[in-house]
Amino acid sequence: MIDAYAVEDVRAAEEAAMAALPEGELMRRAAAGLAEVVAVRVARDGHVVAVVGGGNNGGDALYAAARLAERGFAVGAVTVSGHPHERGLEAALAAGVEVVESTGESATPEAARLLAAADVVVDGVLGIGGRPGLPPAARAVFDLVPDEAWLVAVDLPSGADPSGQDSNADRVFADETVTFGVAKPVHLLPATESAVGRLTVVGIGLEVDAVPAVQRLTHDDAARMWPVPGPGDDKYSRGVLGVVAGGEHYTGAALLSVTSAVCAGVGMVRYVGPPTPTALVRAQVPEAVMGPGRVQAWVVGPGLDAEDGSEAGWAQVAAARDALASGEPCVVDAGALDLIDGVRSTPTLLTPHAGELARAVSRLTGREVTRAQVAGAPVSHARELADQTGCTVLLKGSTTLVVPPGSSRLPIRSQADAPAWLATAGSGDVLAGLAGTLLAAGLSPLDAGSLAALVHGLAGHAANPGGPVRALALAHGIPGVVAGLLERPPGRA
Repeated sequence: MIDAYAVEDVRAAEEAAMAALPEGELMRRAAAGLAEVVAVRVARDGHVVAVVGGGNNGGDALYAAARLAERGFAVGAVTVSGHPHERGLEAALAAGVEVVESTGESATPEAARLLAAADVVVDGVLGIGGRPGLPPAARAVFDLVPDEAWLVAVDLPSGADPSGQDSNADRVFADETVTFGVAKPVHLLPATESAVGRLTVVGIGLEVDAVPAVQRLTHDDAARMWPVPGPGDDKYSRGVLGVVAGGEHYTGAALLSVTSAVCAGVGMVRYVGPPTPTALVRAQVPEAVMGPGRVQAWVVGPGLDAEDGSEAGWAQVAAARDALASGEPCVVDAGALDLIDGVRSTPTLLTPHAGELARAVSRLTGREVTRAQVAGAPVSHARELADQTGCTVLLKGSTTLVVPPGSSRLPIRSQADAPAWLATAGSGDVLAGLAGTLLAAGLSPLDAGSLAALVHGLAGHAANPGGPVRALALAHGIPGVVAGLLERPPGRA
């Protein structure tokens, strides 16, 4: 599990560590770790240029520059603040680092000369104490970074919102971010993660005594959490999943959801639907049982048309309402999201995309919310829907968020495991069946949603590495992915 902690909790941990250590020791540890990473990224005859601001982040970069110069690397530094870290600057100059200043809105010729030769650029302008957005002097300098240079951000890409909420701020886009002690929300949340690049966490002896703000499941977590049957299990103890999906207009959603559940290892699937999708499921998923009955969880909504006024349409909506009122845990997707009208008392995972989330929040609050607004602030809008319904919300996207209600005090989960090829029709139906399987096996909505997102993404890679992925192939890829995770030696990347 990757745990990311709120900025205020990290700052408190840093203050506690500094009080217990010799002066400057924490910064020395950070600089040493940063220098080691940069040394691996640059050729022996390569050039390193640090772009530094005036705070401790700049101090980390200057001390690291000094260490690299002492090891024989060609190192320069560009200061974009009139007040660089004093002791860090002294160390850099003493080690032979060429330091130039560029504090205006246009970069100086000296800064341009250094950057033109750079193979690795270290971004040490703003840290977790900075506000979103780049100062003009920093922007002028970063605009000169060669395209082929490897850009390493110190703690976070300068200008990125440390809390991971603001997607609009001007910021550096790094190839790699080296952070110290623990990850922070900026590294894992969708508004800012795209600027982080590869994330490298350097240990500096920091202990954070707080609940993580954000978590990300790893492959080891998947192997540990996946419900593996034992000798005493049968199809009922493994979990029976009911699926109310599809209709006469959207027949494929039923087949995809049921296929996904079967491929994920559900004990049994009961499918409830009108004649055409029933015939498809009966023909292609012979393991499925037709009609309602006792279940441990429901998937409700893939392919459901709540506006279908036909007799079959009314019957399917009635079946969806019955499932939602059953008292059993539910995955609520697509059309059934429109049937959620308040706080639910049973464990429920809502799985909207951004447009569906915007529509749900607008309907429940009476305040118009657009898809663009959700995309710009996904965490706050997902949290609002979670709080309005008492449900856990899985907001689908390139970085999938799984957000519990604020009253639960549980961390947000964030998964970024899928190829972009999964942005295709039917992919969400497969995810719903997968999450439903895990919910029926007894996992909480938070665990079921985040684990399903991880396996769903890996199955996307496995179905056709590097190329287009058909949703049905995605479902069929699940068994191999799960088997590979369960056979994987612990700790292996």
